[in-house]
Amino acid sequence: MPDQRRRQFITLLGGAAAAWPLAARAQQPAKLPTIGYLGTAAASAWAPWTAAFVQRLHELGWTDGRTVAIQYRWAEGRAERSAELAAELARLKVDVIVTGGNAALAAKQASSVVPIVFTQMDDPVGMGLVASLARPGGNVTGLAMQQTEIVGKRLSLLREVIPDLRRLAIMANVEYPFAALEMAEAQTAARTLGLDAAVFEIRRAEDIAPAFEALKDRADALYVVGDALVATHRIQINALALIRRLPTTHVAREFAEAGGLMSYGPNLLDLFRRAADYVDKILRGAKPADIPVEQPTKFELVINLKTAKALGLTIPPTLFATATELIE
Repeated sequence: MPDQRRRQFITLLGGAAAAWPLAARAQQPAKLPTIGYLGTAAASAWAPWTAAFVQRLHELGWTDGRTVAIQYRWAEGRAERSAELAAELARLKVDVIVTGGNAALAAKQASSVVPIVFTQMDDPVGMGLVASLARPGGNVTGLAMQQTEIVGKRLSLLREVIPDLRRLAIMANVEYPFAALEMAEAQTAARTLGLDAAVFEIRRAEDIAPAFEALKDRADALYVVGDALVATHRIQINALALIRRLPTTHVAREFAEAGGLMSYGPNLLDLFRRAADYVDKILRGAKPADIPVEQPTKFELVINLKTAKALGLTIPPTLFATATELIE
């Protein structure tokens, strides 16, 4: 090969080699916006809510793996695990964290920068998550539950099913930051209805069976304070209650679907759909500080007729007429 042609070939080869990295970089897909989805319970316990969240995201134009990436983490009802996973998501520099309950507190401790959207949260102002509902003021916003405000209604409905109710057991995971608020409200509501109320504390899954042993023959019905631990083990709790012939009342439909007698509270599927609206706004540039905290707009009464029959209870016609759903 003549020298001139050799030099031209080498120049051409060198130019092509230099262009390869540029071409390779141009072909690499842009990094997708990332949502850190931190469930406080097991994935199976949150499955209906997760599906509602993902479906609403899709309606808003966000599809996992195509226009957004979702990093799922599951705390399995353990508060210490929530803290570890929140810190992990913060280190990953996700664009927003979606969570609920005590994990929202852990997420705020893990980062004062990453936007956080909470669901299933009682008293976010009192817990220091936001400055006010109208103006959150920091990196956190979301949907409050109003749990303590509807405890009395929940007990009144239970009393309609069991007119001669006299002794009430209240079961709660006392490690849950909001349990004290709801337990106090339940005790106050019980006194208003003329009921004797006793609290039975749990802190971990291993405490559930002994708690039922402790309340043996000491209660006519059971009020269950909902949290991640209870959600994860709701089937076990309701099975043990049925063995003890204890009617149960719960926070949400998912507990009645798992064998509880009844539930009254916010529609959690709706809250998780609305959480997707918050995420959409944040991914499009809105700041959590400027997005007001909203409260539930849909409440539902769910009655498990199969459980009622097993307990020998007759559901009053008034509740038949007002129930959102009857499980048969």
